[in-house]
Amino acid sequence: MIFVPLPFVVSLFLLTFLIRMIRRSDDHGRENRAFLVLVAVYACQSVLVGLRWGYGLTEIVPALAIMATLIPPLTYLAFRSLAGDGREPSLGRDWPHLLPSLAAILMFVSAREPIDLLIILDFFAYGVALLWFGRHGPDGLAASRLDGVLRSYRALQLTAFSLIGSALSDIAIGFDVTWGDGRHAALLVSGGTALVLMLLGIAASVTEPSLRSDETREGEAREGEAGGEAEAPASQADAEIASAVDALMQTRHLYRDLDLNLGKLARRLHLPARSVSNAINRIHGMSVSQYVNNYRITEAQRLLSSTDEPVTRIIFDAGFLTKSNFNREFLRVTGLTPTAWRRLHQRSDEAKAA
Repeated sequence: MIFVPLPFVVSLFLLTFLIRMIRRSDDHGRENRAFLVLVAVYACQSVLVGLRWGYGLTEIVPALAIMATLIPPLTYLAFRSLAGDGREPSLGRDWPHLLPSLAAILMFVSAREPIDLLIILDFFAYGVALLWFGRHGPDGLAASRLDGVLRSYRALQLTAFSLIGSALSDIAIGFDVTWGDGRHAALLVSGGTALVLMLLGIAASVTEPSLRSDETREGEAREGEAGGEAEAPASQADAEIASAVDALMQTRHLYRDLDLNLGKLARRLHLPARSVSNAINRIHGMSVSQYVNNYRITEAQRLLSSTDEPVTRIIFDAGFLTKSNFNREFLRVTGLTPTAWRRLHQRSDEAKAA
């Protein structure tokens, strides 16, 4: 019977995710290419793990270790691209993130012993860096579509904990080799790495980058430069910004834009994304995504009560892109499902007419 290592199965799953990401992306995935590259790297690494620990091919150890040092920085850069500050991954600007891989190459030439420690530190450091990057919550992902920003934020958290968990599992493997004669090392490495890569792949595949035009991307870059880490605006400034956002929603119906994100909203106001986010948080006591979704749910309620359009059509008319997000937000705001809400209000209208 042919032996198929678990990492090979994980690689197949990751390739499936990759194909789905490409199919659902415009321009062959140009706008989320960082995540496409990321999932492809995860799939390749899973194959290498299967070859090393499933078939005992020690010749690929250098490639396995070097690619392992690439995974954390690539992961961090991919999620950082959702910040909406115009900092798309660039070799000219982000070359310092290649230092762990360059150090691994030098270690294979000179002394191999510190490589395991290097990989552990690499995964742990970038896991912590991702948690720090996510400290602003969903509003920190200004380039992520508001309809899917919560899912992207959860994916960021899952990825950060997976990187840290991988570092901790490597420490456990080290203890097993030192005090347990390495009897469980192959199982720990093969199974643990496969699990981590699968979690990372799932997280990368569910992110929601926005489909931005070149003009929008340039505008968001200017916002990032203007915004920086400035001090919080005064309460009066918060009220003025929140009022301006309210006006955009009520007069321009901006919430109907399926591709709306925080960066695009800030660009309309010629303000830094962080200032808009802070104003909404402080004045309305909620995130930007919840604020916009409240408008979308109000529009959905109007359509449900005044038209006979099917719910599947109303989802898009109200500004949602996925049924799952629509149902979740509708339940959050009204406490009912869309169908139950429509049925209840139809009965109320019939009673009034009678």
